[in-house]
Amino acid sequence: MDSSSIELNGSEISGVSVSGDEVRVHLERAIIIKTMTGSVEKTKWWQKGDIVFTGASVVEPLPDAFGECEGGDVGENIYTYRDMIPLPLESRGQASCDLIIAGQTRHIVVQGETIKLEMVEVPKYIEHIRPE
Repeated sequence: MDSSSIELNGSEISGVSVSGDEVRVHLERAIIIKTMTGSVEKTKWWQKGDIVFTGASVVEPLPDAFGECEGGDVGENIYTYRDMIPLPLESRGQASCDLIIAGQTRHIVVQGETIKLEMVEVPKYIEHIRPE
């Protein structure tokens, strides 16, 4: 079985938009790590997309600027994903994020009732990751 996940460290966040009870965290360049069962090598890709929350609100004031993500937590019901997000992701229940932006003291903190990843276009290959 193959698996993919977004690596938050190094991904680029271009902004946050709010429309009613929907909050979107815009990933300008999400770093994706793909693993294939039986292989010791992984591959690194990038892709644009949004983390979409509904029944949601921004809990704390947003950072003054956006840019490179330095990690954080994404919550989905009883699960907390630290520094990564599994692909695909779509869930109802408690949903949240607390994302750290390089050079900023404020985090992106959102709480909602649903969460899903909406990726656009196709992933673009960056490199192979070989074990050391």
